[in-house]
Amino acid sequence: MSREEWAPLFRNFVFGVEDSLVSTVGLLSGIAAAGEPTKTIVLAGIVLIFVEAFSMGIGSLLSDNSTKEFDSERKIPLSRSFRGGVTMFISYFISGFVPLAPYLLLDKVTAFPVSIIASLAALLFLGMFSARLSNISIWKKGIQMLMLGGSAILLGVFVGYLIN
Repeated sequence: MSREEWAPLFRNFVFGVEDSLVSTVGLLSGIAAAGEPTKTIVLAGIVLIFVEAFSMGIGSLLSDNSTKEFDSERKIPLSRSFRGGVTMFISYFISGFVPLAPYLLLDKVTAFPVSIIASLAALLFLGMFSARLSNISIWKKGIQMLMLGGSAILLGVFVGYLIN
């Protein structure tokens, strides 16, 4: 596959991982900050990961097809749209377990900061990884991903504390 053919898959991978890390840890942290029991946190996390991974995969497929239909001169093979959707699904699904795993393995008080720190570290790594493949500054991109994703995580924690 050429770099041009890999670009949409790379986009879906980065989008899926980032969105999964941020939305999952934001939800879990918000629920934990609101004082809910671990069972509720884990249940919500599992439901979110399954539903969102499927939704994001389907959304990727549909948006790619919509682009093809809108720009009828641009030929996007269905197989490429399907690969993009599968890439989105898998990247979202697997990444969602980074923030969820601490709640499966540790007590809630310990899991709360570990989940956030693991997600922030994964965001930093994702930014650095994407920069490396794009031949741009790994630290600049890593910090950018960390700061933007981290702000969304803080929002989830803030809302959880506010509601509690």
